Amino acid sequence: MNADHIIMAGNLLDGSGAGVRRRVFLAMQAGCITAIGPVAELPRLPPGVAVTDLSHATLLPALVDGSVALARSSSLGPAAPPGLADTTPEARIALLQRHLGFCLSHGVLGAADGEDATGLVADYQQRMAPSGPIALRTAPHDFLRIGYSANIEADAAPDNRLSAGDLYRLLQHRGDKKAVVVANGRQAVAEALAAGCDAIEQGYAMGEDNLKQMAARGVLWLPALLRAKNALDGARGGGNICCRFSQRYVAPGKPVPGAEALWRQTLSEQLALLQRAKELGVTTAVGTGAGSAGIIHGEAVAEEVKLFIKAGYSLAEAIRCASVNGAAFFGFERLGELAVGRQATFLVTRGTAGQLPRKLSYLEGIYIDGVAVPL
Repeated sequence: MNADHIIMAGNLLDGSGAGVRRRVFLAMQAGCITAIGPVAELPRLPPGVAVTDLSHATLLPALVDGSVALARSSSLGPAAPPGLADTTPEARIALLQRHLGFCLSHGVLGAADGEDATGLVADYQQRMAPSGPIALRTAPHDFLRIGYSANIEADAAPDNRLSAGDLYRLLQHRGDKKAVVVANGRQAVAEALAAGCDAIEQGYAMGEDNLKQMAARGVLWLPALLRAKNALDGARGGGNICCRFSQRYVAPGKPVPGAEALWRQTLSEQLALLQRAKELGVTTAVGTGAGSAGIIHGEAVAEEVKLFIKAGYSLAEAIRCASVNGAAFFGFERLGELAVGRQATFLVTRGTAGQLPRKLSYLEGIYIDGVAVPL
């Protein structure tokens, strides 16, 4: 066994969807994983091999958020940062860096920004952070994100909605870029699938027939459960917009009759649809919509994982959706499953796997290419 560093872990979730492995070692050399196995089978180590004891902790893959808006703040109310058009370049970069810091502190090392119309995030990645700890993909630079339907929580449909023919023609000329289409409702999702999209984002009320088509064609689904959950929490709060898991972000609103019942039903139906997608074999991934009102960068991924589990996914399956599936779709080659030959990039949480996903908000460590990075 070739290794310059051995980690002894209490628990390991490798991202494959398999169950928790207990009392394992992870061998690394030059930033790559060279062996994984039971601690009891660890051979005698030659002199000079570093050993780190994390027997009190759980290792799991780095997380990926497939739907973020890094240049937009989820803060609300009078204390919210002003709109990007009204700020200086320095302020825009500072806001972006703040959101990247939120991602890092919660183990989100891959983020797909679908709302980088100004090119701020892509420019930052290329000029200022090409080797930073967080891998980025941006639309339209790296992939396409097309709003065919309004976001599920939007008050009204967009005025300039594409026709089915426009969407088809657009996707036929996308080249080798993958296309993520925001679509809600049976007809809109069916039209997006017919146009040849690679992924559906949101997909509320799309029905089982569309799920079957997605399973047959290998189309990814990012169900964006947190959008409905956040809207439900706001309706419960008498119209106030807030993020249930962080009271730092609250804005006053006004009650809307029937809103709570509507959002409770919407979320319930989306959870049932996600459970059916699992049964049908649809590939799913986490895309939180972070940057939308009340949905905070970084910690939103853990909240979305909780909702996947509520929909019937095991912890291991939900972690795969929050890591490996998104990494594969968006081309984060250095992220993904913890396996021999892969990069030694992973998260460390204190305690057992049973304390996940809550412990994702209190990471003990992050390793990137075999090296611990400061939090």
